[in-house]
Amino acid sequence: MSCKDPAVKYGRVLVKISGEALAGGGFGYDWDVVRNVCRAVAKCAKMGVQVGIVVGGGNFWRGAKAVGMERSRADHMGMLATVMNSLALADILEQEGVACEVQTAVDMQRIAEPFTRRGAVAALESGKVVIFGCGTGSPYFSTDTGAVLRGIEINADVVLLAKNIDGIYDADPRVVPDAKRFDRITHQEILDRGLRALDLTATSLALDSGIPLLLFALEDPENIVRAVCGEDVGTIVTVD
Repeated sequence: MSCKDPAVKYGRVLVKISGEALAGGGFGYDWDVVRNVCRAVAKCAKMGVQVGIVVGGGNFWRGAKAVGMERSRADHMGMLATVMNSLALADILEQEGVACEVQTAVDMQRIAEPFTRRGAVAALESGKVVIFGCGTGSPYFSTDTGAVLRGIEINADVVLLAKNIDGIYDADPRVVPDAKRFDRITHQEILDRGLRALDLTATSLALDSGIPLLLFALEDPENIVRAVCGEDVGTIVTVD
């Protein structure tokens, strides 16, 4: 997708925002973090970038870590957490002067629009930021996978994965102090090495579709703007 602003590299992006990051290291919301994230997204939108967002729910609930619960029900609770986060982002984005629309993979029409590819693309083309809630709408799939899926469906130029880590490493840098960070890596190499910076199902789906991924740290929300402009802010994942 093209954009009139010459500083912009990607005209249409899907941004995956970690729910845990919105809590600022705690539970619920750190509203300073939420507002700074929304200001960065608003800046991109005002530059003419078409922005879709998938947000996680880890600041409230992580179904995969629910002990003693049936997994499908636990994951459905996680989907509801992503909707709460989607509504919070929409409210702050509107305060920043950006039109937005929340679409959910599970119908809840009293509070959000049902997701359709056609509706999402039309909203993006009208200048709205579109926030996708409920992940894929199915249990057992992470919101990383939901982000790649929505990125493919809206024909995004890239999926931007804003996380609590500044890139993809050859080992867990929290455990291995001298772990090497990749500036660039292929989807296939991530799968072959079993690297866990993002969900392997998401990586496989991205490989099948050929969509590039860019993983970077959300600690500085301005990294979203830098990523959209093509700056070196993390690890780029490509087919070759």
